[in-house]
Amino acid sequence: MVPNCVTVEDVLKAIKDEKVQMIDLRFTDLPGVWQHFSVPPSAVNANALDEGIGFDGSSIRGFQEIQESDMLVVPDPTTAFLDPFASATTLVLICNIRDPKTGQSYSRDARYIAQKAEIYLKSSGRADTSYFGPKAEFFVFNDVRYGQGINYASTKSIPARAAGTPVCTENLV
Repeated sequence: MVPNCVTVEDVLKAIKDEKVQMIDLRFTDLPGVWQHFSVPPSAVNANALDEGIGFDGSSIRGFQEIQESDMLVVPDPTTAFLDPFASATTLVLICNIRDPKTGQSYSRDARYIAQKAEIYLKSSGRADTSYFGPKAEFFVFNDVRYGQGINYASTKSIPARAAGTPVCTENLV
């Protein structure tokens, strides 16, 4: 179920109405990998949702050094949804990242970068809508072989081709 949240008050009401047991705060690191941490509903109030919840940015790839690691996740109420796969009733909120000292959006926050790109796109007059999403990649092989021993490791793969003869690639380590 997707609670229809627009404001922080809507999120707090959804937490109560849906008997939420855990709140999962999600964001994307610079390389595009989902990061998250969960907090109990008792750790969330209107102030925390408005101003953000602190976390250690040095543990996130591409974010901060240890000496400047304090960061904030600021949940976006419009992204609230109940996680259908969690065993406990879990409300998920997608967050923006902010610097706690300046209150400014974090320059390495992938969501902020996308928001800036969308604003630029609109202001340039080139388009009024943009869509961002993951690029799913996969590889299909006709055959994969590997081996390892005391002094070697090797792989050999033959990619499947739509047309033409398969190409053999070898990698000896």
